[in-house]
Amino acid sequence: MPHDLDRYHRQMLLPGFGEQGQQKLADATAFVVGCGALGTVIANMLARAGVGHLIIADRDFIELTNLQRQVLFDETDVRDGIPKAEAAKRKLATINSQVRVDAIVDDINHKNIEQLIRAGDTDIPDILIDGVDNFETRFLVNDVAVKHAIPYIYGGAVGTVGMSYAILPHAIPGATNTPPWQTAGAATPCLRCIFEQAPPPGMNPTCDTAGVLGPVVSIIANYQVNEALKVLTGNYDAVCPTMLSIDTWQNTYKQFKVRRAYDVAECPCCKQRSFEHLDGKWSSATTTLCGRNAVQLSQQPADPANRRKLDFDEIANRLKAHGQVTANKFMLRADIKDNGTDYELTLFTDGRAIVKGTKEPNTAKNIYAKYIGA
Repeated sequence: MPHDLDRYHRQMLLPGFGEQGQQKLADATAFVVGCGALGTVIANMLARAGVGHLIIADRDFIELTNLQRQVLFDETDVRDGIPKAEAAKRKLATINSQVRVDAIVDDINHKNIEQLIRAGDTDIPDILIDGVDNFETRFLVNDVAVKHAIPYIYGGAVGTVGMSYAILPHAIPGATNTPPWQTAGAATPCLRCIFEQAPPPGMNPTCDTAGVLGPVVSIIANYQVNEALKVLTGNYDAVCPTMLSIDTWQNTYKQFKVRRAYDVAECPCCKQRSFEHLDGKWSSATTTLCGRNAVQLSQQPADPANRRKLDFDEIANRLKAHGQVTANKFMLRADIKDNGTDYELTLFTDGRAIVKGTKEPNTAKNIYAKYIGA
């Protein structure tokens, strides 16, 4: 759909925008990785700004506790059991019908990320924006960004603290074209230049252990969008080269100068071109979900061509003997009591499962095997 630029008049008055900059946004594709606290704000603001194509990927569905900070959702979405990516797509259609939104209800992992970033017949997105809640996925996205020379806007928030940083990858060795941001002298170190390895499980706070304040999420997400708009309009000289850290409760604001990290570090990713996270060296088949007392299980091949479609009707008939079962075209949810403990089992059409009621992967696997099968 052609964009009517009149609705962006106030934005086009800004330096660096104008009609030319706004048209660049209309022609751009942004991939939002995760549609939770950060991702909902990011997707909302990108759509309102007129970014022409949004790809939103998230593996989860909406719960009541999400509404404290995940701004695209409401109680109706909770009641209807809508996956986050699909609910976001529906809500954004009412905000800006000129924006094309592709919703991906799937787990982003090393097997499928390069395929998924091309969702909706996209060659390669113009930018990747971080809306996830774990470092395993962030390092995976960082690998893809460096490998394909795609700008990546990192962001994270937990408790009252948030961080953000714009990664503009250096040129791919041997490539015929130099990225325009590098020509402008704005290339930056990647995430692994700064953090060599992801923190071990249990060593960094999560919303499960530290909680999360809604305003800090919105501040960081809006900052990420701010940097993304600079990149997408070609204003590379305006992109902040430092890493931002804020604590909204302690009223502190810090900017870390990280530019030299590329020069002094022998980064395995952007210097040695070793994409360990993309190659699956650090991947896991189970994921403990932040703030959920739940474990996700990836039970099927990432390639859709090799997946078997779950028969929700057949599974529902089997599970009704164990508790209440509800289903829609996206997922099936069952309440199960096993050995005196209550669990909530959610199945997605792609074969993934979320077992709520435990943080232990082995317990989640046992529940899945017992009630669903191998």
